[in-house]
Parts: sequence; C-alpha cells; structure tokens
Amino acid sequence: MSATDTDYTIDELVVSALAREFPDDTVAFNGAVSFVPVCALLLARATHAPNLIWVAGSIAVDPQPKEIGESTLSDALWGGATMLQSSAADFWPYAQAGRLNSFCFRGAQIDAFGNVNNTVIGPYEKPKIRLPGGGGMADLGCQVPRIYLWSTTHDPRTFVSKLDFRSGLGYGDGGDHRRRLGLQGGPRVCVTNLCVMDFQEDSKRMRLRSVHPGVEVEQVVQATGFELVIEGDVPQTPAPSGEEVELIRRLDPTGARKREFS
Repeated sequence: MSATDTDYTIDELVVSALAREFPDDTVAFNGAVSFVPVCALLLARATHAPNLIWVAGSIAVDPQPKEIGESTLSDALWGGATMLQSSAADFWPYAQAGRLNSFCFRGAQIDAFGNVNNTVIGPYEKPKIRLPGGGGMADLGCQVPRIYLWSTTHDPRTFVSKLDFRSGLGYGDGGDHRRRLGLQGGPRVCVTNLCVMDFQEDSKRMRLRSVHPGVEVEQVVQATGFELVIEGDVPQTPAPSGEEVELIRRLDPTGARKREFS
C-alpha cells in the first residue's frame, strides 16, 4: 500500500525531520543505540543528499544494509560496503582530522546549550543511577564540527537546567565558550518527539524552531526544564511526505527505529 502524506507515525516524523538536516557533503558515522540517526542518514542519502557518506559503526564505509538489526554497531549493517576498516579504532584519525564531519548524540540529560550527560544521575561519587557512559562523547563533542542531537523523551527529566555530569560538549557555558576553547562547529539542531530546536546565534541557547503537528508551544515549554528561546510565531514541523514514509519503511522494514520510542 502506498503511504499518503498523512499516513505516518511519530517515529517516521522524527526520522524525516532529522534527515532533512543532513547536507549533501555530510560524512557521518554512528554510535550505539542509534536507530533513529541510522534511519535518518539512510533516508537523507536516498533523497536530497546522494553524496552523503555514512560509516556504519565506524567500520563499514557506505554500506547498503537490507535491514537494521538488533544493534547499530552490528555487522548486520555492513552489507554492500565500499570498504571495511580493520577496527573501530581506525575512525579516530579521520575524526581528529575533520574528515568525519557529523555525529548524532543522545543523552539521558541535555541542557540549554546542547551539552549531554550519559554518565550518572546524581553526584558522580555516589550516583543514584550509573548510566552506560559517554563512550567517545567527550572527544567527539570537541572534534566533530557538526553535532546533531535527538531525543524521543522530551520531558523535564531529559531537558534539564543543569547536567549532573557533562559527558559530551555542546556549546559549553554558552556564548563564545566553544570558540574560546579553540573548537569548531557545535550542535546544529535537536529533534525530539515534540519539536525541532536549534540554537540562537549569540547566546547559543536552544531555540524552538518548530512544533510537531498536534503539539502546542506551551506543551513544549512545560516539558522543558530550562527557558527556551522563542522568537515570534513558531511554525509547524513539516510532516514527512508519502515518498519519505515509503522510503523509511523500505529502508527499515523491521521497524528498528521504533525501539527508541518504547
């Protein structure tokens, strides 16, 4: 059956909204539990960004997977790749040299300046919860110029006024902090299950760019633990087209992306 412009689910809306942010010169790689970004990269490559390069799990360059498996670090994603690197460690020189220009972060906590916590909830020495850890967030947040944030849980527990631990750097303390540290780029956008946010040019605070269909601005404000920048009338996030929905379902036939919404 063909999808219509109104036949979509929230996971498909989030994937399409994130996919539209990747330009044609994107050279991206993905981390663990990154079903939404992997789907978005595949969708972007199949639509407006045919020259996008994707390195699956830091190993397989430009693979053509038949489906997304149980893990986004699995070799199930490597089929049809142009090249396989010998180990996951091989990607670091490319990241440090800026040849890999894009990465997507998600965290248990995200603050107003796009900094991310995926290490602990509570004091580091005696945490309430010890999380999976930052992995390469601390390094990649400084080395990769284009950072894309996503979250399928837009609530005050996720979007907080102060992180319990800074695992990955966004715009640091805001303003020109990142530039003063000698770092290029920074977070470009944050796509959630409620809205799309970007960053105000001078303050580097999160700015509400659009709200998803059926979502009110006040709903996003109440679900955010810090003050959002809101400038004028906030438009609605464009819904995925029928073509985009059909592509998402073909590129991810098992619905791996839905795991992040459970």
